[in-house]
Amino acid sequence: MATDIDLHLGRRLRRRRRLLGLTQQQLAMQVGIRFQQIQKYECGANRISAARLWQLAEALESPVSYFYDGLSESMERAETNGAGAGEMFSRKETMDLIQAYYQLDERPRRRLLDLAKSLHGDAADAVS
Repeated sequence: MATDIDLHLGRRLRRRRRLLGLTQQQLAMQVGIRFQQIQKYECGANRISAARLWQLAEALESPVSYFYDGLSESMERAETNGAGAGEMFSRKETMDLIQAYYQLDERPRRRLLDLAKSLHGDAADAVS
């Protein structure tokens, strides 16, 4: 059974992999394991050993501490209200949107952000 820590590490692994545009297969090949193992890590079904976490951090060009960033907050959220907003960053559509956003030049990025903020304001006005 997965613990909250295993789930957090898995979400961070998935987020970083997707941010770099890697498939589970590509990452697995870099660290010498099968893609199914990456799947199990990402969903928290299997624990990530310290040695494997080191290999994954190297392959994902991030410090090992990256995987633990936000762990305290994640544990607190899990205690109070379940998965919460952290889940949204593990969704594929969120990562696709972030990647597309950063591929834009500065001016279109700013315009897109302004549009998103105005749409959020419109939705809040409609509820009121």
